[in-house]
Amino acid sequence: MAEIAIDPTLGPVVNRVAGERDVLESFLDFHRAVLLRKLRGLSDPDAARRLLPSATTIAGLVRHLTEIERNWFHILLDPAPGEVFPTSEEAALASFTLDERDTVESLAADYERTCDRSREIAARFDLDHVVPQPQLGEVSLRWILVHMIEETARHVGHADILRELTDGTTGAL
Repeated sequence: MAEIAIDPTLGPVVNRVAGERDVLESFLDFHRAVLLRKLRGLSDPDAARRLLPSATTIAGLVRHLTEIERNWFHILLDPAPGEVFPTSEEAALASFTLDERDTVESLAADYERTCDRSREIAARFDLDHVVPQPQLGEVSLRWILVHMIEETARHVGHADILRELTDGTTGAL
């Protein structure tokens, strides 16, 4: 059988017969990388431009997913003293809000640092590790990874549409 050439940036394809953790982590990392591809190459005004009736922007999606990473990995799995998992709808909506210091590069750098820290935290636990979550009761690291794949992929789809509306760029790569 001939060797099939696979683009190494496609972690889920590379890990198609890997163990459960490698598969889960590669899907999450793939969607994280696609989000950054949707952001990079845009001007700061284009990244922050509202193209929908809602406040959803590409920059806002990156800001939101940075907060979601912090909530599910940092606060839930490795909380600092006094840190509390946010449970209000207002907190979720506020995580999309940009301030005047937010730039494409600052948002990308913050997201990358946050994801690096999330990977470090997750690596300390096995998939069956369970933690209390204020709205759901107990959740496992496995569940958190699947949830983060879903959350990130869903918002990457939003970013894909916004990027297409901005400059016509489409696709994951």
